[in-house]
Amino acid sequence: MEKSNRVGILAGGNWILDFIKMIDVYPNENALANILSQNSGNGGAPFNVLKAIRKMDFSIPLEGVGVLGDDEHGDDILDQCERLGLETRQMKRLKGVETSFTDVMTVCSTGKRTFFHHRGANALLEEDDFDFEVSKAKFFHLGYLLLLDNLDRIQSDGLSGAAKVLRRAKEAGMYTSADIVSEQSDRYTEVIPSSLPFIDFLFINELEAHNLTGIQLLDADNVFLISNGFKAAKKILDMGVLSWVVIHFPNGALALNKEGHQILQPCIKMPRLLVKGTVGAGDAFAAGVLAGMHEGWEMKASLQLGVTVAAASLMDNTASEAILPWMECLQLGNKYGYRKL
Repeated sequence: MEKSNRVGILAGGNWILDFIKMIDVYPNENALANILSQNSGNGGAPFNVLKAIRKMDFSIPLEGVGVLGDDEHGDDILDQCERLGLETRQMKRLKGVETSFTDVMTVCSTGKRTFFHHRGANALLEEDDFDFEVSKAKFFHLGYLLLLDNLDRIQSDGLSGAAKVLRRAKEAGMYTSADIVSEQSDRYTEVIPSSLPFIDFLFINELEAHNLTGIQLLDADNVFLISNGFKAAKKILDMGVLSWVVIHFPNGALALNKEGHQILQPCIKMPRLLVKGTVGAGDAFAAGVLAGMHEGWEMKASLQLGVTVAAASLMDNTASEAILPWMECLQLGNKYGYRKL
């Protein structure tokens, strides 16, 4: 199907339930911390992105692809998808397997998070679970690379399963985007590169960009080095990304395309008292950018939407519950202003 005839966003990869615990302090080993409150919410790139776009109130067809366990957590995810109006014909249930979940420990005073993840059904997601012929979507978003065991495996031809999935999406006439999980490992340069030539838009944070390129992006005071950020984006483009590399960091985001066009977008100065948590903020940002791009916006406007949606997401300790209709998200920038970079 031609791109001009396609509409909608298909998102696949990690479908997760987050169990979020607000704690007073992150403990050392053998020490105790107090859980001050707890709740649950959506997690994983496709779930977070699709829910965010729906809450932004765009009239965009949305569909998911992934695997769930045949358990109560899987039932919960599908129930949420039905309430959100997400197409789930490519969501598969696996008997004898648990739906993936994450315990998220968030320190109340800082918002800093630590994730304890049970890989569960997501580890069994395979190339054949993706059917791009039945989807009319214009965009395909895959995440998270490095957290999809079968798809991360490098095969005898040098390509990962994720690379082959993304290649098939391109062959079907879709724009492709992808996100990476932040992990402490040396797998970035082993797993990620084979996927890059099949990705139109890569979303990545400063830690992931450093791990992929080796370029130092934070100074001694943990301040993001903007010039180095553009150097890292250029190196990733040279590794194969087809259109844009988008790097988001605590104070904003930058984007660089193949033609060398640079965009810098600061984040909103959200009042500290309004910030309840940062779980899913990166996915909220990606959702805003993807929604804008789907609607034909320029990257500059899409980045602005991305940072405002991410700002809205901070007002709840779940990934998506606080996200507002897109015009109200943009109004947050007018209300609170943007940081200086």
